[in-house]
Amino acid sequence: MAGYFMKHLLTAVFLLYSILASGQQFLQTSPAAQRWVDSTFRKLSKNEKIAQLMVIRLSERKGNEAVFYDKEVSKFVQKYNIGSVCLFQGKATQHAAILNNLQAKARTPILVTIDGETGLGMRFSDVKPFPYQLTLGAIPDAAVAYQLGNAIGEQCRRMGIQVDYAPVVDINNNPNNPVINFRSLGEDKYKVSLLATQIMKGMQDKGVMATAKHFPGHGDVAVDSHLDLPVINKTLPQLEDLELYPFRQLIKEGVGSVMVAHLYIPAIDTIRNQATSLSRKNVNGLLRGQLGFNGLTFTDALEMKGVTKFYPQGEAAVQSIIAGNDMLCLPGDVENSIKAIRHARREHKLTWSEIDEKVKKVLLVKYNLGLSQKPSIDTTRLVADLNAKVNPLKKEIYQQAITLVRQIDSTVLPIAKGKKVAYVGIGITRPNRFAEQLQESYGAACYYFGYKADTTQAKTILNTLQAEKYDVVILGLHQYQRYPAKNFGISPAAFSLLQQIQQKPNTISLAFGNPYALKNFTEARNLIAAYEDDSIMHEVAVNVLHGNIISQGKLPVTITPELVYGSGINKNYALPVVAPALVGLDSVKLKQIDSIATDAIAQGATPGCVVLVAKNGKIAFQKAYGTLEYDGKEPVTLETVYDMASVTKISATTVSVMKLFEEGRLDLQKTLGDYLPEVRNTDKAPLTIKNILLHQAGLVPFITFYKETMDEATGKPKPGIYSTISSPMYPVRVGENMYLRRDWADTISKRIIQSKLGPANTYVYSDNDFIYLGKVVAQITGQPLDEYVRKTFYLPLGMRSTTFKPREHLPLNLIAPTEQEPFFRNQLVRGDVHDPGAALLGGVAGHAGLFSNIYDLAKLYQLLLNGGELNGIRLFKKETIDYFTGYHSDISRRGLGFDKPEKDNATRKNPYPALSASPATFGHTGFTGIGVWADPTNDLLFLFFSNRVNPKVNNKLLEMNVRGKIQEVVYQSIIKPTPKTLTKNKVLATSQSKTSKIKKPRTRS
Repeated sequence: MAGYFMKHLLTAVFLLYSILASGQQFLQTSPAAQRWVDSTFRKLSKNEKIAQLMVIRLSERKGNEAVFYDKEVSKFVQKYNIGSVCLFQGKATQHAAILNNLQAKARTPILVTIDGETGLGMRFSDVKPFPYQLTLGAIPDAAVAYQLGNAIGEQCRRMGIQVDYAPVVDINNNPNNPVINFRSLGEDKYKVSLLATQIMKGMQDKGVMATAKHFPGHGDVAVDSHLDLPVINKTLPQLEDLELYPFRQLIKEGVGSVMVAHLYIPAIDTIRNQATSLSRKNVNGLLRGQLGFNGLTFTDALEMKGVTKFYPQGEAAVQSIIAGNDMLCLPGDVENSIKAIRHARREHKLTWSEIDEKVKKVLLVKYNLGLSQKPSIDTTRLVADLNAKVNPLKKEIYQQAITLVRQIDSTVLPIAKGKKVAYVGIGITRPNRFAEQLQESYGAACYYFGYKADTTQAKTILNTLQAEKYDVVILGLHQYQRYPAKNFGISPAAFSLLQQIQQKPNTISLAFGNPYALKNFTEARNLIAAYEDDSIMHEVAVNVLHGNIISQGKLPVTITPELVYGSGINKNYALPVVAPALVGLDSVKLKQIDSIATDAIAQGATPGCVVLVAKNGKIAFQKAYGTLEYDGKEPVTLETVYDMASVTKISATTVSVMKLFEEGRLDLQKTLGDYLPEVRNTDKAPLTIKNILLHQAGLVPFITFYKETMDEATGKPKPGIYSTISSPMYPVRVGENMYLRRDWADTISKRIIQSKLGPANTYVYSDNDFIYLGKVVAQITGQPLDEYVRKTFYLPLGMRSTTFKPREHLPLNLIAPTEQEPFFRNQLVRGDVHDPGAALLGGVAGHAGLFSNIYDLAKLYQLLLNGGELNGIRLFKKETIDYFTGYHSDISRRGLGFDKPEKDNATRKNPYPALSASPATFGHTGFTGIGVWADPTNDLLFLFFSNRVNPKVNNKLLEMNVRGKIQEVVYQSIIKPTPKTLTKNKVLATSQSKTSKIKKPRTRS
């Protein structure tokens, strides 16, 4: 009986989590929550219930002054028990004092909100703003977006704010958009969704509700909804494909609230001049019904002309509630809005049960945001605390975002010391930080041209530049307007000067602000998008000119037919690309790779692949073939990111073990029991690290952990183990709409411990070996494996695409889909690790979970080929690499962690990995279709990436020996030296062998 009850209780819990489509974090209920909601609700009068659904303005800017409405708001708090306030202009210290006073007077705690897309600095004059969202759209790694959201969340919590109306998820596909524009994260739906999701998660992990806005998408408008009602004439399929995509993604990921825009979209609702914020078909139909959103909805400000032009304020409030909204943002006339809503109820347009449901929902959100207790803001060091993280995070974002858009004169950048440099600052009349640094670094002559200057001053500057014959002229565009009207406020004289200077040889042009202004630099020979115009960006830009910072950013929007989304030159010289002949490879023979790759695709061995060959530290061949799936819609590119499968073992876990070994923190002769408390007093404790690296510890090859979570009869997840949404109880993502209970990792650990141990010194290739090694790395370093390898190896080498959990870092369209999995997850696996065991471990495991594009991973293996150093960065000693990559077993071909060629390759029917691979070669292959091999003897690097398991697992890639054939072609393309060169090399090699023998390092203790 107890088992029956528990089974149905777990089923009920699972269904509860499943049906709440989003905002779960703020809609969770409990006996304590329910008591507080019911008790508070019973004390509300009818007018107070309606007032709980209102957000009123606390301040605004008039001219250059901030005006506060604290007396008016206080009156509404006391008379109507108003539900929420929104903070705008003023100082943080002023707001804190007013909020403390209001909360003390309020009978029901006030929900405090802010329209802070760039943090509190967007509104408060004593707080520094974070970068604009369009700047963030240029960064290559979305991890910093999470940091930004986290920092904004901390600011809000410190300031007593519970809701931030951010992020903007509108896709700005109209460069003349007069209201969104630089507030958008860009024009690509995948990247917008990724960055917005990470901002949202960062905020909500700090207990602050994020708001996805402006539903259903405000990016493609030519009218500002503050001034009129924009019209979007798109079909529903068009909206579904673009505008709605980010909202769907954020709803899936648990965004707490959505702000509904004032737009007229006939495809959604044909009622003439009715804004989407007032449309029942839009709010209750599209947002709640079709997209499944159950969190809070806020209208955009009801005082905006896009609404008031056609609906007087009280009428707008009524229609907003009828449409299905929860919160009325800035309704303007509070008293008349309450009267209008009560009148609508009497006319049966609304019912009290509908209003009561919304009020209880708002109260539950308040409870979960910590408002069951009277809030109070500690004003001690308030401003310092709010500003603490702004500048360091700004610098990190700027360093990732700054974009080298065009470079025709390759000798100009970076600027060498000793050059005669001039700087022309357009839009400024005196030195800024950029000019000061150029003077300090190069003794630059500086010229300034404000937007009020005339053509006479322009001619003087042009004549001086001509006469002085500078080696480099730096042209900076500053202090232009953020919106595109009137060409961003750039005067005709300034535009003319800009045009005349930018096209001259040896000129570097920079735009410090909205990147859409780059349309003015069509003739610029060397062009940098700098996105923001403050001292931190000035310093970053100067470091780019010095060559101290490598440009990593990509344009987040299309500006001209030449400057399209994704444009940007990554000046990373880790692996330069050269003609094959320059490194001794025959380009004609290398062309055979084309036929092998295309034949493999034609035969169904893989839908696409990428091949990279580097010789002597230079890329001689890199090419992408086919598409991500057999439908041919998405082409494979050199930037395509693949699931590395077992290549994770060497690219993350083994290199970590090597590093800890080299540092003396790990002893290969010690045991698991020495490092992992969980295995002590078990038969796994005596297993040595060395035997585990060699797959000779006796662990079973793998355990089908996922089967224990599935109902054998139905093939579906057992109740209570998974949820369709993420939550504190179900935080582990294993697939789309599939989140594992947080305690299941303990079960996996138990199952490995309980697994039968085979005889030692017998070679059995095992995933469990490396699951344990990943845990050892985490135990020693005090960091999860993914964080340790990212900080220690990948980021220092600029390997930003090489990561675990790629959905947190990269747009989904960059990631190749793996299997259309017919069991366990029953879905197309894309951006989640293919290996089921690694998936159950949250996507991070020692045996699988790593993703990368081919170029980034090549950096790591070139570093190993180089003896531990690349581009001046040293991560290993050469003897450590030689030790781990050598043969170490009498019963297998294995190195320590690394796979190696068969020892009898020359006589084998099927040599591995290729007939001509030297005995010094090391690398690995991955189940998903990956191959990585480094050959020190030939200073040769070969990488092959594919998703051969798409759409389902097949063995054609192996049966056709695609990887081995291509690798052998590479070896056959090596141009044989002439007899004279051969003799010279032989003498040199003999001489070196007498003087430099590599010693095997002593075992660390």
